[in-house]
Amino acid sequence: MYLKSKLSWNVVIPAENMNAKGLMLQKAIITRLMTDFAAKKASKDLGFYLAVTTVGSIGEGKVRQHSGDVLFPVDFSCITFKMLPGEVLEGIVHKILKHGIFLKCGPAEKVYLSHQKMDDYQFVPGENPYFMNGKSSKIEKGVVVRFVVIGEKFMEAEKDFQAVVSLEGDYLGAIA
Repeated sequence: MYLKSKLSWNVVIPAENMNAKGLMLQKAIITRLMTDFAAKKASKDLGFYLAVTTVGSIGEGKVRQHSGDVLFPVDFSCITFKMLPGEVLEGIVHKILKHGIFLKCGPAEKVYLSHQKMDDYQFVPGENPYFMNGKSSKIEKGVVVRFVVIGEKFMEAEKDFQAVVSLEGDYLGAIA
C-alpha cells in the first residue's frame, strides 16, 4: 500500500557549506534532506521510502558547539510503500525454486510464495523451471502474479522487508 506521510527530521549542514545567501542555504538543506532520505531506504513503521513530495517548513538552525555544523528541523511530506497482511498485490516472478518462488513487488524484492500456498500448482523442473496447474496456468520467470499478503517482517540490519504471500483466494494467480 502506498502511504502519504508527514515527517520531521533534523538536517545537518556542515559549516563549510554555510553561505550568507539564504537561497543557497535552502538549496543545501533540501539537497541534504534528499540525500538522507535516499540513504534511509525504509523503516519498520512506514515501509520503503519512495519520494519526498513537499517540504513544509525549515526551522531555525542551531549551531553545534563542537563541530560548527548547523542543525535545521525540517517538516516534509513523502510517499512510502508498505505491504500489509490481507492486502492483495501484484508482483513479478524473479526466482523459481523447487519449494516456491520469489517475487518483486514495488521496491520489495524478498516476497516469497511457498508451493504449499499455491493450490494445485506443480513444480516442473528443467533449464527454465516453472509451476503449472491443471488449468494450464503457468508461473515462470517474468510472469505477473496477483497474491494476498500473509505477513511481513522488517529486517533492521538491511533496512529491508521480507514478506510471505499466498494464492489462496478468489482471483489470485498468474495474470494473462
